[in-house]
Amino acid sequence: MPKGYVILTEDIKDQSGMSAYGRAAAPSMAEGGASVLAVDPAPQVFEGEWHGDQTVILEFESVEAARAWYGSAAYEAAKPLRYAAADTNAVIVSGFEMPPRSS
Repeated sequence: MPKGYVILTEDIKDQSGMSAYGRAAAPSMAEGGASVLAVDPAPQVFEGEWHGDQTVILEFESVEAARAWYGSAAYEAAKPLRYAAADTNAVIVSGFEMPPRSS
């Protein structure tokens, strides 16, 4: 089963509000089995437009686990803090598993 990834691009309006969100969201991430793969305040854009001034990538055991975390009561309680502090885009994507090489 492929991993699930949550990618958030955040246009931060209130840094102290985002810090409060981080403290509130962290326990839900631990409970949901998330691994934080990246928090980048200045991603390098090679092509096109990129939203926000911070990008976060979370890894979960599966897309289902990512969805369960995003909809969990613990994370639902933290979301209003993020909504107040940043304009965010969020997606859940499925990891890719290379097919076996044929001999």
